[in-house]
Amino acid sequence: MIGNTQTVVQANGLGLTFRTNDGPVVALTDVDLTIKKGEFVSFIGPSGCGKTTFLRVIADLEQPTSGTISINGMTPEQARHARAYGYVFQAAALYPWRTIDRNIALPLEIIGLSKAEQQERIKRTMDLVELSGFEHKYPWQLSGGMQQRASIARALAFDADLLLMDEPFGALDEIVRDHLNQQLLKLWARTQKTICFVTHSIPEAVYLSTRIVVMSPRPGRVTDVIESTLPHERPLDIRETPEFLEIAARVRDGLRAGHSYDD
Repeated sequence: MIGNTQTVVQANGLGLTFRTNDGPVVALTDVDLTIKKGEFVSFIGPSGCGKTTFLRVIADLEQPTSGTISINGMTPEQARHARAYGYVFQAAALYPWRTIDRNIALPLEIIGLSKAEQQERIKRTMDLVELSGFEHKYPWQLSGGMQQRASIARALAFDADLLLMDEPFGALDEIVRDHLNQQLLKLWARTQKTICFVTHSIPEAVYLSTRIVVMSPRPGRVTDVIESTLPHERPLDIRETPEFLEIAARVRDGLRAGHSYDD
């Protein structure tokens, strides 16, 4: 997968400045980044460094004020209209009055798919996230981890090649988080999606990724891009190996070097 040369996301000199009543706030500055098809790229950095903002620019939820960005050769607006990505937010954001299958179906209803096509996609994505049998449960009947898996299924239902994930496991306890990290790696291997993943966790970033993008505090910029040398097969105990700890140390050093303590 990583040998693929097809570019999915291309950012050149990307910047975004928010205009506020207190003056301009520079969220991103001079970001250059290329993401290839099939990569799992994690973004890590302190709060306010622009990780989520970069995802939102890809998704056409924010518009850059300088530089360029393309998704599969399209503008973010064109990519949004082409349904070129799925987005998983920090909270599962499921409607409590809809069953799990109807939550997954909602975007499919909006784009006008037939009932038969909706059912086929619901079944396929629920199988992928191992939620089969919970179709008719309501969100409040599921654990936090299961709700987030349902949110992932909803994003996958578009069948887009690009999956944007904004710290989806941040609110979950460590045991559940470990389990979902393992499931996400299996899902990535089976679907060969390109994944952009925001996290505050160094072990999570190292465990999941083919590359780790280290970002500095505002104004957000890329201070390091770390290639993972870990094998595709990653049992949880790989986190205790010297190779894993070496990559984690480089991420930690990158975060420390990019951080200003004068704020």
